[in-house]
Amino acid sequence: MNRKDILYIVVLFLCFGLCSCSTQKKSLAASKLNTSSLEVLNTIYKVNTYWQTNNPKPGSAFWDNAAYHTGNMEAYFVTKNETYRRYSEAWAEHNQWMGAKSTDKSKWKYSYGETDDFVLFGDQQICFQTYVDLYNLAPDPKKIARAIEVMEYQLSTAKNDYWWWVDGLYMVMPVMTKLYKVTGNQLYLDKLYEYFSYSRKLMCDEETGLFFRDAKYIYPAHKSANGMKDFWARGDGWLFAGLAKILQDMPDNYVHRAEFVALYQKMAATLADCQQKEGYWTRSLMDPAHAPGPETSGTAFFIYGYMWGINHGFFEEDLYLPVVKKGWDYLSKTALQPDGRVGYVQPIGEKAIPGQVVNASSTSNFGVGAYLLAACEIYRHLNK
Repeated sequence: MNRKDILYIVVLFLCFGLCSCSTQKKSLAASKLNTSSLEVLNTIYKVNTYWQTNNPKPGSAFWDNAAYHTGNMEAYFVTKNETYRRYSEAWAEHNQWMGAKSTDKSKWKYSYGETDDFVLFGDQQICFQTYVDLYNLAPDPKKIARAIEVMEYQLSTAKNDYWWWVDGLYMVMPVMTKLYKVTGNQLYLDKLYEYFSYSRKLMCDEETGLFFRDAKYIYPAHKSANGMKDFWARGDGWLFAGLAKILQDMPDNYVHRAEFVALYQKMAATLADCQQKEGYWTRSLMDPAHAPGPETSGTAFFIYGYMWGINHGFFEEDLYLPVVKKGWDYLSKTALQPDGRVGYVQPIGEKAIPGQVVNASSTSNFGVGAYLLAACEIYRHLNK
């Protein structure tokens, strides 16, 4: 046997060893989560096909539809299924790449409203997340012109109380980091921190790292049915997922980045203690008896937040992958219905409501979006 033959055998051996190592790592990840990347991929297709087949018409750009599209875009990034991209593109075109459509800046408002003059209200701005994602796929200035006009007008004002409810942190924080990444304008990051600091002072319970939904729910003026702090699961789910989304686009050397990371990690520790043995989180996080039973939207946002944090080195896998496993067991075996419907989604609201019926037939666009976020991040973990 000559030197060339020996070298060839060594190369084959090394390649086989590397392939075996990669396969073993994937197998280990699959065993820890009790599923495979193919099973999760099939779930993504099943859920999204069901939703889009049953909702073929583009809806408004308001928050609930827009939250679905944040999940649909992740499904596109994972699957490269052009049907998903076209679905979001058609929705954006239908809404003229705008949220609220007023052009008279003197009348723009941000307290709460669904009419076209509430341009500065975060629920009318979440659509910009998907518009930026679509722009990045095929740059065209029209796709983000309105987003830049609205957000840079907002940045020019002296006000800092735009995010007065916790949901708004998911709606708009990622808009700020996405537009920073596109434009390079540092003001997006600095105003994000300024607005977030107002929100934190208003709503954050520093002991737990969790946020009350808004000023109406702050303990002890407001208490759960059993006299406890009443943290609404979907509200904190919006924040936990929102932190994961902004850390994706925030520079590593940004001066306030460590503060966001610390909150993200503190929330993770607290939320793990609130998870029920069945894998879901109840609607009132620290008082399961307040509104007992499974709920999908908050659970899915939490699982997305945990899985993204594990995938990017913010959370210890040994500590938090069991949390993800229990959560995914619930999402894939209880929340997901045989036809692809995502059930047990609490209807639109702002709190955990004792006696409110949430069952297998309870579904909604934003809940499907949250589900897709979680599934896509689990797929990435299994497939990396």
